[in-house]
Amino acid sequence: MLCQITGKPILKLTNKDYNENGLSELLALYGSAYNANIKIFNDLQHTITGWPGGKPNADDTYRPERANPYPKRIIVFSPHPDDDVISMGGTLRRLVQQGHDVHVAYETSGNIAVGDEEVVRFMHFINGFNQLFGNEQDEIIKEKYKEIKTFLQSKKEGDIDSQDVRTIKGLIRRGEARTASTFNQIPLDHVHFLDLPFYESGKIEKLPMGEADVNIVRNLISTIQPHQIYVAGDLADPHGTHRKCTDAVLAALDMEKEAKAEWLKDCRVWMYRGAWAEWEIENIEMCVPISPEELRAKRNSILKHQSQMESAPFLGNDERLFWQRSEDRNRGTAELYDKLGLACYEAMEAFVEYKV
Repeated sequence: MLCQITGKPILKLTNKDYNENGLSELLALYGSAYNANIKIFNDLQHTITGWPGGKPNADDTYRPERANPYPKRIIVFSPHPDDDVISMGGTLRRLVQQGHDVHVAYETSGNIAVGDEEVVRFMHFINGFNQLFGNEQDEIIKEKYKEIKTFLQSKKEGDIDSQDVRTIKGLIRRGEARTASTFNQIPLDHVHFLDLPFYESGKIEKLPMGEADVNIVRNLISTIQPHQIYVAGDLADPHGTHRKCTDAVLAALDMEKEAKAEWLKDCRVWMYRGAWAEWEIENIEMCVPISPEELRAKRNSILKHQSQMESAPFLGNDERLFWQRSEDRNRGTAELYDKLGLACYEAMEAFVEYKV
């Protein structure tokens, strides 16, 4: 980008800057650097909004989201049970606080991303709870405890977890997702666990995304009939789960479009990115500022996912924890807007609209 090459904010670029960097066609198009600068500055300025669901009773001519209807029904699709707060935790809280009817749909169980020590910790709790308050004569619970304990003790690196262990790991992640949702004031009847079948291979390599996955997603969106949908656009996810989850949502939307679903005419789809990368500045269509207090709240909601902290498998080569990656990315986006000569915020979350 010209500003990054020259080290200047948008409104300080000159005719010489454009000419020397092969952008003289922009001068021909707009007549001068001044005119080009104003156009680009205004376009970027109009991406910034503190009202991601649209501002009611306000002129929305230059806003990324429409004012009406208000409140909106919204679905935030989260590939794993923490992508919602990692990728758009600030926006999620803002949508709830501004009175929208927000649903969160966790598309996969996320069970392979839980360490065995988390299972052991919960098993100790269950065993202790049963001894204190349960019926110690319950042979089924005692046998199941012994069976899982034996499996974990004999498990070797690379072994696939048993169905029981995967189920417990899925329960751990569900509990964390519910805790984070409650922290963000989302009612638990608005928290949906889809457990898409493609994920349940027990291995890093997943099954192909199929009709069953799409039908589960379609059933949810056709029931809620949202005015806004948020999906993962972070297709750099190293294990391909994000891509398959987003493909399932887009396929479900295509089916609704073919069926001429009336609700779809008044629905917008926004794509967020996750812990790995941010949208390029020229592609951003909505950018939501986050205050220092909101950034702390976002961090706290990510920390509710305790199994995904230091001990989580598949953290990758990046030694930062997910909350650190997320904050660095959000602060980086705000810093970029600041350097371009726009408002200076603590952090920002960026989105690109997907045209249905």
